[in-house]
Amino acid sequence: MDSVELRAVQAPLKARYREHPEEATITLRARARLDDAALTCKVETGRAVVEAGLHRATGGDGLSACSGDMLLEALAACAGVTLRVVATALQIPIRGGTVNVEGDLDFRGTLGVTKDQPVGFKEIRLRFDLDTQAPAEQITKLLSLTERYCVVYQTLRQPPPVRLL
Repeated sequence: MDSVELRAVQAPLKARYREHPEEATITLRARARLDDAALTCKVETGRAVVEAGLHRATGGDGLSACSGDMLLEALAACAGVTLRVVATALQIPIRGGTVNVEGDLDFRGTLGVTKDQPVGFKEIRLRFDLDTQAPAEQITKLLSLTERYCVVYQTLRQPPPVRLL
């Protein structure tokens, strides 16, 4: 898809959302099934079912997906798609590249070994290695807009209220 096709696809959506802002808000859903006594759950992704379980650092066998890894994978996916869309809109040619995400966890928190260690990621780092000949100022703008419009990145940076119902 080139920038003209992208604009053609998005223009009616933008117009509709300007005219009817209430239509721009949708609810995304995720669901996981707890089947038996196993320490796993099956997450329905829309394309496949992924079995999530404990990370090896908490006693898992490494056969199931770790939810922490899935969070980083969601960031990599969202950042990669967002970068591609922004590059297309700005007509910045990207031949390829990688989106690299890594995060630091101290499992003493999640295992309750020490109460002063928080549960969750201490730091998450996102890096792009791009195959492009675009000038530095275009890459800077591309990365800035990717950061601005990446839903997962912005959600992690400015978390919304999360409620247990």
